[in-house]
Amino acid sequence: MNIYLLYIIESSKMRKSAFFMRTIILLIVGLTVSCSSSSEKKAATLYNTQCATCHQLPAINDLPKHIWKNAVLPDMAARMGIKDSTLNPFKNVSFREQHAILKSGIYPNRPSLTLKEWNLLKNYIISLAPDSLPANTHLNDYSELVQFKFKPIKLDSTPGTFITFLQFNKQNLSIITGDLKGDLLSYKYKKGDVDTLLRTSNPITAYTKKNRFSYITNTRNLNPSEIANGDIQIIINDSIQRLPIVLHRPIHTLTQDLNKDGEDELVVSEFGNFTGSLSLISKKGGKEYKKEVLLDQPGFIRTIAKDMNGDGKDDLITLAAQGKESIIIFYQQDNLNFRAESVINFSPVYGTSWFELIDYDGDGDDDIVTVHGDNADKSYVQKPYHGLRIYLNNGKNHFDEKFFFPLNGATRVVANDFDQDGDLDFGILSTFPDYLKSPESSFVYLENKNSQDFQFQPYTFEDSKLGRWLLLDAGDVDDDGDQDIILSSFTYGFTPVPENISSLWKDSKVDLMVLENKLN
Repeated sequence: MNIYLLYIIESSKMRKSAFFMRTIILLIVGLTVSCSSSSEKKAATLYNTQCATCHQLPAINDLPKHIWKNAVLPDMAARMGIKDSTLNPFKNVSFREQHAILKSGIYPNRPSLTLKEWNLLKNYIISLAPDSLPANTHLNDYSELVQFKFKPIKLDSTPGTFITFLQFNKQNLSIITGDLKGDLLSYKYKKGDVDTLLRTSNPITAYTKKNRFSYITNTRNLNPSEIANGDIQIIINDSIQRLPIVLHRPIHTLTQDLNKDGEDELVVSEFGNFTGSLSLISKKGGKEYKKEVLLDQPGFIRTIAKDMNGDGKDDLITLAAQGKESIIIFYQQDNLNFRAESVINFSPVYGTSWFELIDYDGDGDDDIVTVHGDNADKSYVQKPYHGLRIYLNNGKNHFDEKFFFPLNGATRVVANDFDQDGDLDFGILSTFPDYLKSPESSFVYLENKNSQDFQFQPYTFEDSKLGRWLLLDAGDVDDDGDQDIILSSFTYGFTPVPENISSLWKDSKVDLMVLENKLN
């Protein structure tokens, strides 16, 4: 056989071998891509199902990678019954607290996913999460607030301040405060006098005086706890009656005669922790108060009573946080029977903290303004979606978001026509601002420049950093015909604060800040 023929034969063998190898490689690549695509689809399905069972599905890019990995995912694993070596939910927890947590059932014994499925879900989230969140572009875009005079107030000489309740009493023009020690004080702004109304032994979170009756709500645990030990006291003609009803971290109580029978009912926001509820305490024709749970879930913050459907009955509008963040309307059917309808739902990472009912567009129905900024949890980071939102009512209690103003850590809002030009302005308090880059943004005033186009001018003032503001109210404090704004401080270390700021709080001893409107 000549050399040329051998070359032809060998070349043919090599071409066949190369073709065979290319075929094998393509098959391997194809199978790999197919398996990868199949795994990704399965992971996406797990995310869409498992992460929306307890609350609205969050967007993965709403939290940075390190928070997902080190804080949120370990907690998710525990709540799915999966053992995660990076989290011990009972570390530094008392035996009593452990018992209450176990009783809640928040950490199941049986896992809801296999370890393989969990790792697939965990790696999927971490792979898609961003390294960091975008910064707030409006961080220091504020003008100097000149419409108000700023009056810092010291209620005592004690360093630090721990006010847990704030209310302006328009009947006698006093500022009512409750504190961590359980003291209820009345401050007369024009005279500068401080009177002690009541001394209790636990933090006060709500107080109402109606006719001969005063209602005081106490909670023993400000920090997250599954132990229920709060209560309500009723004062009648200097006689104190403690209701024999145990409440789970109650932080707000609405006192209202909801069924018009001459007896006030109490609607209690039991914020709780892993569990909680919105509860109705009433006599319902009997002589003793009894508690009825309207909705069994944690995180209730505030309730307002108003007829929302024009049937002549008082309905309840309430804000829930702690996972299932939402605005819920409880429509009263008859004699304190209610039907719940969730009308606005928020992402569980928004940190929804407060709301007000307003008629923003002047069409006669109730719109809603909300603030979002609670940042004292597992996902502490400055978040660009924190801030104020305005939702307009279409006349049928369907609400659409029409405006968003970004503000890191926004936790309270008051709405009023502060400049008396015919539209609503807003005062916003931030308990969790960016203290490094913009400490003055702990209070921002939004002047409404064009209501229809949602054009607002933001203002702040230098002394807004004199306190860690927690609570907010408004009223005509100096009795001159315009609305003033009141801020109260709570200098507790929720989150890291620069040393110069914490020292300023300690040295200033400011308990209240009154923004006295100079309009009149």
